[in-house]
Amino acid sequence: MSKLRVVQYINQFFANIGGEEKADIAPEIRVGEIIGPGQAFAAAFGDEAEIVATVICGDSYFNENLDSAKATILGWVKEQNADLFLAGPAFNAGRYGVACGTICDAVQEELGIPVLTGMYEENPGADMFKTKVYIVPTKNSAAGMRGAVKVMAPLALKLAKKEPIGASSQEGYMPNGIRVNLFEEERGSKRAVKMLLAKLNGKPYTTEYPMPSFDRVDPNPAVKDIKHAKIALVTSGGIVPKGNPDHIESSNATHYGEYDIAGVMDLTEATYETAHGGYDPVYANEDSDRVLPVDVLRDMEKEGEIGELHHLFYTTVGNGTAVASAKAFAAEYSQKLLADGVDAVILTST
Repeated sequence: MSKLRVVQYINQFFANIGGEEKADIAPEIRVGEIIGPGQAFAAAFGDEAEIVATVICGDSYFNENLDSAKATILGWVKEQNADLFLAGPAFNAGRYGVACGTICDAVQEELGIPVLTGMYEENPGADMFKTKVYIVPTKNSAAGMRGAVKVMAPLALKLAKKEPIGASSQEGYMPNGIRVNLFEEERGSKRAVKMLLAKLNGKPYTTEYPMPSFDRVDPNPAVKDIKHAKIALVTSGGIVPKGNPDHIESSNATHYGEYDIAGVMDLTEATYETAHGGYDPVYANEDSDRVLPVDVLRDMEKEGEIGELHHLFYTTVGNGTAVASAKAFAAEYSQKLLADGVDAVILTST
């Protein structure tokens, strides 16, 4: 019996080509080569499946050249007569996760080939594609590779064989919003009482309807003396100096920018723009004060309504950016703001 044919997609890092400095490499295919995480999958597949080719693409290249990258990769996958397309796992790498989800969705829709990927639950790719393709939740770093392969490999084989796929709780993939009718051995009231008793007695239990978890942030006390306060501007609207000198991504931002506006009275079309890819940039590019109101705060500063406008502002792009990344950005620059004696921050979005 012939083995199932698997094509795997990985980025430049897992192909051992390089890190961020190599994120712009164009797609390439290595037929017959098993690279990086493919070795763990090959061992897990045993005699049932083989990785017949590995597709490699830089994260930046893929996300900045979507149409051409997808077309190239789709052509290669079709040529390999694959039974399954496997991407990642991407863990918490945002651009990698989006690339894995995007190419899996394309392969499934355009070639009709089963697909599977894996990533951290807070990876932006998870929210974008978990209702479209099977995604196995992983840890947030490659340290979770062994655990990811342990869940992904059996599911991959079932998909390749076109066997019935059970519920997410049974197969280990992220819930995808699909509901099916089934018969439980015990009626709902009995199951609910059992869960309640377990909870009251501090015993483990698993809810049948998990609720989303949202952070609760207590508001700080009001600024006592706004007329003598130092105010800083922070934005997720992507306002940057013209030319985007720090190359903040238009989506799935991996970093933020810090820019000096000492002496700047107005953000003009000639000097500032937005790097954001999630809204129409025309009006923000015409007058970036519409997103980052430097002009208004300069007027307030001049009229004595605030003490002063801080000479630095912090900016990133909220479009598709992982919650974990955003929290890390804020934790870093908030310490800088405190060290600079900032009393209050105005945070603007789009």
